[in-house]
Amino acid sequence: MNTDYESIAKPYFNLLSEKDIRYIHTNALKILEEIGVKVAHNEGEKLLLEHGCTKLGNGAISFPIDLVEKCLKTVPSEIHIFNQKGEEAMILGGRNNYFGTGTDLIKTYDVRTGEYRLTVLQDVVNAAIVSDYCKEVDFVSTFGLPSDIHKNLTYIENVKTLLYNTTKPIFFTAAGKEDLEVIIEMASIVAGGRENLQEKPFLIHYSEPTPPLLHSYSAVQKLFLCADEKIPICYAPGDILGASCPVTLIGGITQGIAEALSGIVLHQLRNKDGSPIISGFGVVTMDMRTAIFCYGAPEFRLTNSAFADMLHYYNIPMWSTVGTDAFTLDPQAGFEHGLGTLLSALDGANLIHDIGYLGQGLLSNPAAIIMSNEIISSVRRILRGFKLNENKIGLKTIKKVGPSGSFLSEEHTLKHFREEIWQSKLSNRLDYETWIKKGKKSYADLLIEKTLEILETHKPELLPVNVQESIERILTEAYTKLKNMKFKA
Repeated sequence: MNTDYESIAKPYFNLLSEKDIRYIHTNALKILEEIGVKVAHNEGEKLLLEHGCTKLGNGAISFPIDLVEKCLKTVPSEIHIFNQKGEEAMILGGRNNYFGTGTDLIKTYDVRTGEYRLTVLQDVVNAAIVSDYCKEVDFVSTFGLPSDIHKNLTYIENVKTLLYNTTKPIFFTAAGKEDLEVIIEMASIVAGGRENLQEKPFLIHYSEPTPPLLHSYSAVQKLFLCADEKIPICYAPGDILGASCPVTLIGGITQGIAEALSGIVLHQLRNKDGSPIISGFGVVTMDMRTAIFCYGAPEFRLTNSAFADMLHYYNIPMWSTVGTDAFTLDPQAGFEHGLGTLLSALDGANLIHDIGYLGQGLLSNPAAIIMSNEIISSVRRILRGFKLNENKIGLKTIKKVGPSGSFLSEEHTLKHFREEIWQSKLSNRLDYETWIKKGKKSYADLLIEKTLEILETHKPELLPVNVQESIERILTEAYTKLKNMKFKA
C-alpha cells in the first residue's frame, strides 16, 4: 500500500481548446490590421502612428500584428493590490479569484421601507458598510450612482464615501480625466503620497471603449492618466450581441478580443515600464423581444468563459462579472447569481465584480450583497476541493468503527469536520418543525434582517482626522473647479 500518496482534487473549467484560442486570436489580429479601430483622441492616434500603425481610408487605425504581440509581452502578469492600510489584499493573476461589488446603479431597493427609488448617497454608504462587513467580499465599489449629488462631483463623492466606510480595495469609475485626477489625489493622501500609492495601490479604475471598435476621447484620457500614474485600470469593452457586435457568440468574442487588445496597445505604449492593466470584455445577450441587456443569459456565461481562456493564454490579469435580471431577491436572483459566481470562479477569472447586482445592472439592494457573500463562500468551498492522503482517508478509523458503527464521536471526525464541511450562515438547514417555530422565514426575509442588523451595528474603521480634513479640502477645491465643467465624452 502507498502510504505516502498526497494529492488535492480541485475543479476548474476550460471552454476553449488551444486550437480554438489560436483561431480567435488570429481573427482578432485580422480585425485590427484590416478593419482597424477608431481612436477619437489626437495624442492617442499620434502615439499609435509613431509606433508603426497606419490610418485607413475609413479613419480607423490599423494595428500591425508584431506591435500587438510586442505590447502583450510588456503587460504585468500579476498585479498586487493592497488595502488602505498597506496590507496585501489581492494578487490578480493566474487563476486567483477575488469578488466585489459593481458601480453606478441608478435605482435602489430601500431595505427599510420596501420602496424602489432613485439611488442617493446614503445608499452608497450602506452598501460600503455591508461590503466592509462581509468576509467574502474582497473589494468594494460604489454600488450606486447617487441622484442627490452634483453630477460633476458624483464619482468623487462616491470614492470619498468608500474611503470613509471601508478599508478594503476600491473599484471605481470616473466621468473624465478631470475628476479622476481628484480621486487619485484623495487616494494619495490616504496612502501617504503618490509613490506609496504606486507601490501599494489600493484602488482600481474601471473604464471601457465604445463598441464597435472605438476608443472615445474620455476613455483614452483616463487610460493614459492611469498609465502615467501607474494606477491599475480595468479596461474592458462591453459588447451586445446583435447590436454593437455580431449576434453570433464567436463573432462577438472575436470583436471583443480585438477591442481589448487595441486598448492594451494604447496603454502599454503610453508607459513602456509595463503599467498594470486588467483586461477582458463583456459580450452579453440582448433579448430580442424586450431589448434588455441580460445579465443572467447563458450566452453571457459562455462568452465570459471564452475570454477567461483567452486572457489565460495571454497571461494577463482579467475581469469578469456576475449579476441577475431579477428585481427582487427571488429564486431567479439566486440561481443566476449562483451560476454566474460558480462559473466565473471555475473560469479562473481574477477580478469578479457586480456581485449583488439586480435588475440588469440597474438596481442595487444591500441585502443582495449578503446573498452573494454566502454564494461566494459556498463556491470557494467547491473550488478548494479535498485532499487525498492517508490521514484524510481514515482507514484506521474505519477499521475501528467497523460495520454498523458510528463515526460521530471519533477523534478523526472532531479533527476534520470543520475543515471538510461548509457551514451556511443563512441558508436554511433547520428541520421543518423548528423552521415553523422560528416564523417560517424565507431566505429573502433572513437577508433583509441581516442587512438591517449590519447597518445598525457594524462600525467601519475610520480614517485619521487629519486625512479626512485633507480630503475635504480637496473636495472643496474640486467643487469650485468642476461644478460648471462640461466633460468631453
